[in-house]
This record gives sequence, structure tokens and C-alpha cells, in this order.
Amino acid sequence: NIVAIQFLEDATFSALTPSDSSYIGTAGGNGDAIDSSNTFPQGVTIFGNWTAFTLASGSVIAYLG
Repeated sequence: NIVAIQFLEDATFSALTPSDSSYIGTAGGNGDAIDSSNTFPQGVTIFGNWTAFTLASGSVIAYLG
């Protein structure tokens, strides 16, 4: 699973699949839902537990754990 995503450039997701509803993702659930209008700025790192992602724009490093 992906446990952290570090943003090398401003980035947006077209898909961000959480491992369960406790984490942010592009699907509804107990966690916060994001969409392609949510931009994550360069230099930010988010921590969570995801099974997959697809970038709409930008560049990231994904950390597996």
C-alpha cells in the first residue's frame, strides 16, 4: 500500500483510492472526498493508506509501506 505521497510539483488527482473509508480519496465514505479541483501544493506530504492513484497533473513521489 501507499503510505505517503510527497508533491514535487503542484498536483491534482483524477483517482486516489483509499484502503478503507478512514482515509481521503476520490470515493465517498467516512474519509474526506477530493476531486480534480483540489490542488496539493509543491513540498507538501500527505500520509494515509491508499491502494492506487492517478494524477491529473503534477509530479509526486509515492512511498510504499
